[in-house]
Amino acid sequence: MPKSITHIGICGAAGRMGRALIHAVAAREDVKLAAAIERVGNSLIGADAGEMAALSPMGVQINSSLASQIDHVNVVIDFTTPTATMQNVALCRQEGKGIVIGTTGLSEEQKHFLIEASHDIPIVYSGNYSVGVNVSLKLLELAAKAFGDTVDIDVLEAHHRHKVDAPSGTALMMGEAVAKALGRDLKDVACYAREGHTGPRNRETIGFQTIRGGDIVGDHTVFFMGEGERVEIRHVATNRMNFANGAVRAAAWIGSKSAGLYDMRDVLGLK
Repeated sequence: MPKSITHIGICGAAGRMGRALIHAVAAREDVKLAAAIERVGNSLIGADAGEMAALSPMGVQINSSLASQIDHVNVVIDFTTPTATMQNVALCRQEGKGIVIGTTGLSEEQKHFLIEASHDIPIVYSGNYSVGVNVSLKLLELAAKAFGDTVDIDVLEAHHRHKVDAPSGTALMMGEAVAKALGRDLKDVACYAREGHTGPRNRETIGFQTIRGGDIVGDHTVFFMGEGERVEIRHVATNRMNFANGAVRAAAWIGSKSAGLYDMRDVLGLK
């Protein structure tokens, strides 16, 4: 029996990540691009999405309205802005469509809205869709449990100069994975800045250091620093296709799932 095809709508289609997503869709046989959405006023509205992404024509024009295209899709992939993402989640909830969210910088209120919406539709929400990053999260949990309270822990992350949020969503995911493994709440132990006379370090804190510059796609290192030894778990991304491939894999995965809030580790069977 032939495998069913998941029809995908991409929001933010003309951006760097959007173009990578179109390439990732074109490379798979179990998904099809059904809609490509960009913000009102974008100069590429009306262009063929395939040609825009330097591929063969795909017969899908870039549109400024997800609502006008929602009937054509099974799953939406959204890498846009927090405000736009919430609007798209509300539409998907209304129309009974699944959504894969890669937007970072969501507020606690917006995250709570995702939880509410997931009672009605399947949602995959992850700060990073790279298979390598999600394997790294599993390794971080193992390391944190093994070291316990015997080490100091810091997260160092670097991204391109155009990234607007800090720390990155991936860095926060890593911090949350470590904190959870240690029985801590990241909101209580995160340290985002050190300056001046700080005094001795509190071992329970998890530090975050941010670098922005150039064209760095993504570089994350978690340091477990003890007396006489140090362990570093690092992930380096060299292009966006690993994120795009993971997000499309997640979209194909939730096409047949019931309502619920999932993450990439659910998709990969790492839980």
